[in-house]
Amino acid sequence: MHPSFKKSKIFTLLALALMSYFFTLPTVMFHGTLTEVHEDSFNADESLADETWNYYNSGRYKSISTPKDAHNNLTKMIEAGSEIGVASTPIWYVSLEAPNYPKEAFPEGIPVYFHFDGFSGEVHEMNTINHYIGMDPMWRGGQFERYVSAYALLLMTLVFIYFMAYNSKFLTLLMFIPVSLPILFLADYAYWLYWFGHNLHDWGAFYIKPFMPTVFGDGKVAQFITHSYPTSGYYVLVAISLLSLFAILAKKKALNAINA
Repeated sequence: MHPSFKKSKIFTLLALALMSYFFTLPTVMFHGTLTEVHEDSFNADESLADETWNYYNSGRYKSISTPKDAHNNLTKMIEAGSEIGVASTPIWYVSLEAPNYPKEAFPEGIPVYFHFDGFSGEVHEMNTINHYIGMDPMWRGGQFERYVSAYALLLMTLVFIYFMAYNSKFLTLLMFIPVSLPILFLADYAYWLYWFGHNLHDWGAFYIKPFMPTVFGDGKVAQFITHSYPTSGYYVLVAISLLSLFAILAKKKALNAINA
């Protein structure tokens, strides 16, 4: 086997491992769980979602209304009626600061984290704030993306596996999907920000002109200071993207050497 084939397999395997650990496994294992929680039909004894959530959410931000003894314990958070986010790794982070949210009570402002399959953080509080300016609740955006996220990640898993096993131009083309994931996520995120900012309703407590929320960096909306930055999951996506690109280039080098 040409050395570059081995390098391609190693790069692909590393990309697959990162995607599986940070995104695919938690997304698939937790898929549909929040719906069950909202419908009061979730049974931790019949699902691994409870253990999955507890593992992946250890040390992550919890809403300030969450009882201390319920942190990192899905069952206790459900019993306490606490704000529950998804299990997968958060990719983007938004926070709002305002005088009526003092640092003593809200040291991180009003933070919300965006994932492939949902949200976490102070989602209810953020939706309440958005309501005042006539903005839809966050669940209105990205419904299709959240629904297909588990299936799309499983499909990407198959792409990685088949790319390692076979030499195919079609599989190489499919590998450009994980290469482009950081850009695809950011483009989708920016689109929905634009949609929310330009589809305001007149039932808001006060009127503001349609606007484009800040995609990256710091901004200002009404009396709120906004912060919008990538978080841990986005850097994992960048690593997956680079590894996937290296895998493509290594395989191309090996094929060129063999066919020369």
